[in-house]
Amino acid sequence: MPEIPSSIMIFAAGFGTRMMPLTRDRPKPMVRVAGEPMIDRALFLTSDAGISNVVSNLHYKADVLEAHLHGRGVTILREEPDILDTGGGLKNALSLLGSDPVLTMNPDAIWNGPNPLTFAQSHWKPDQMDALLVCVSPENALGSNNTGDFTLDESGLISRGSDALYGGVQIIKTERLKEISNKVFSLNQLWDLLIEDSRCFGQFYPGKWCDVGHPGGISIAEEMIGWQSND
Repeated sequence: MPEIPSSIMIFAAGFGTRMMPLTRDRPKPMVRVAGEPMIDRALFLTSDAGISNVVSNLHYKADVLEAHLHGRGVTILREEPDILDTGGGLKNALSLLGSDPVLTMNPDAIWNGPNPLTFAQSHWKPDQMDALLVCVSPENALGSNNTGDFTLDESGLISRGSDALYGGVQIIKTERLKEISNKVFSLNQLWDLLIEDSRCFGQFYPGKWCDVGHPGGISIAEEMIGWQSND
């Protein structure tokens, strides 16, 4: 098992309901922040982290995103006819990811600080961890109504709580996905298995983070990174 993952799953299949009306004619990862689609910002982070195998699942407005990604070294996996949620989507992509552990990323967050992928890689301890979630403290989280997902103890061990928000980037071993028989399911089911065995850890991101899952998050994120439009 490689110590540093060389594969990443970018979750891009969602309907973007909270982002309406901007997602009426495009998938959420194609919504622009600071002048560029969020999927492009995610791809810059993967390139900067030296990740060689990039897989992305598509469902809603898949043609738009597939055309945008054509020729950019991303392996596309359409979820048809049904969307599979995060856990089901990851399980469905295992044959393409080709390594264990893997990185996963939600592209609808903007980070202001170190690359969250290299940050996760630098804190990954495969002998101790089956998952490492990049978390954000509430004071560093912008644009989100979420009061928290987890609590981290002094060693970073995760339990369910409200002291830390999941930032949308993780390293995770995928072996135990085979224990989940559902086709459509959330990654929360896998996390709960790992939490029960004290194998799920978190690390607080040292910079700022913004949820851009809704239209109001766009201007908040642009202000956070100090971007000003030339229009």
